[in-house]
Amino acid sequence: MIAQGDKASSKTLIVLVGPTAVGKTQLCLDIAKRLDTEIVSADSRQIFKEMKTGTATPDPEQLQAIVHHFVGSHSIFEYYTAGMFEMEALERLQEIFSRKDQVIMTGGSGLYIHAVCHGIDALPKVDPGVRKNLLDQYEQEGLEGIRQRLKRLDPQSYQQIDLMNPKRILKALEITLTTGKPYSGFLTRQKKQRPFRILKIGLNRNREELYRRINQRVDQMLEEGLLEEASQLYPYKHLNALNTVGYKELFSYFDGEISFREAIRLIKRNTRRYAKRQLTWFSKDPGIQWFHPQQSQEIINYIDHHSA
Repeated sequence: MIAQGDKASSKTLIVLVGPTAVGKTQLCLDIAKRLDTEIVSADSRQIFKEMKTGTATPDPEQLQAIVHHFVGSHSIFEYYTAGMFEMEALERLQEIFSRKDQVIMTGGSGLYIHAVCHGIDALPKVDPGVRKNLLDQYEQEGLEGIRQRLKRLDPQSYQQIDLMNPKRILKALEITLTTGKPYSGFLTRQKKQRPFRILKIGLNRNREELYRRINQRVDQMLEEGLLEEASQLYPYKHLNALNTVGYKELFSYFDGEISFREAIRLIKRNTRRYAKRQLTWFSKDPGIQWFHPQQSQEIINYIDHHSA
């Protein structure tokens, strides 16, 4: 089914989503070649040029084979939000659609996907007093204290955001307590109409298979220089972009808080947990048609049938 957009439009945005390590990159390359089109990345970390290895950015050969947008296009030193991505991505799509009838958007960042497909509301200004009280609570009770408060006040956000990321939790609580309305309610209820059709495809594997691929990917990242990349970025560990699985565990190792072996174990565990949260987010969207990544021909047939 066409998920949303002007059904009369001859332009179609093919949105291909799924958890980390499921196999989105290669499948998107294959589909893009067949459709003679380009790929828009909706990954909130691959967008940063300094984080290539730890975010499994497509390699130079893949980037040369198909034009990619929003891969390594920004810096970790820039302030960047999902709302900014919505604006920039829509401008880029308008330009690509002037040349192509179909464009692929792919990634695992649910909020970025949602922003482009449906739009997001501008968030209200936070009461400084609320922020201070929350920071005091975090200092006194730690991560678990603010987690449990979010669980009570906004269960939907608790299910969807990265519970290992205190900045995300604090942001959700700040908005909720300032406005008296759950942070999750600020995802636009009234979908914004787009001047193109939207076709959503989800990729998934059985859990054992997915978790094995995640573990293998972490090992591959280490072989490709993740430790060295994290070491170079260590001086900037306070930046929000680097509060990311794969980096923050290695930063703890550099700080002498855990062993290298424990850091790797935690990277694999936290990546598996992240994949689970991604699937929770995407499973709430009834417009997504799900496939196994090996069902490439079925996916092509589905696209052909619904994009005609």
